[in-house]
Amino acid sequence: MKAPSIVPLATRAVARVCAPQRGATLIEVLVAVVVLSIGLLGLAGLQMTSLQSNHSAYMRSQASLLAYDLSDRMRANCEGVRGDAYADGSSGDRADWDASVVQLLGPGAQGTLELNGQDATIAIQWNDNRGHIKTGGDSTSDSTKTFAYRTEPCADR
Repeated sequence: MKAPSIVPLATRAVARVCAPQRGATLIEVLVAVVVLSIGLLGLAGLQMTSLQSNHSAYMRSQASLLAYDLSDRMRANCEGVRGDAYADGSSGDRADWDASVVQLLGPGAQGTLELNGQDATIAIQWNDNRGHIKTGGDSTSDSTKTFAYRTEPCADR
């Protein structure tokens, strides 16, 4: 007959203390993965909002450059300004500028010019639905943006 093995008392106590801990590490890892996943989803949402805002800022900067371009063209041709060469629907510089507006800001974009004495107001409209950031209570889908620039193109001449 075989003699019973003797297990020290300290080993049995450690075995009893460790036994209820089975699977606790796995649960901790799963909770950490869930928290990390939620954080990464939040970062992805922030990145998307950042891209939308960046595109909207790009479009606004293009509109600003286009307004300055028409203003410079008008300053270089004061005779044409006085002779309505820059009225809506005109040819020449104005037609080239209108084509640039559509090319840079997309289809449906349009520019208008209003002359009032020596003052000129250049307004540019475009559809900014790609850069439109919807908030929780925002139910409107109108994403038409307008940039207005006032100048005196031939004030010094």
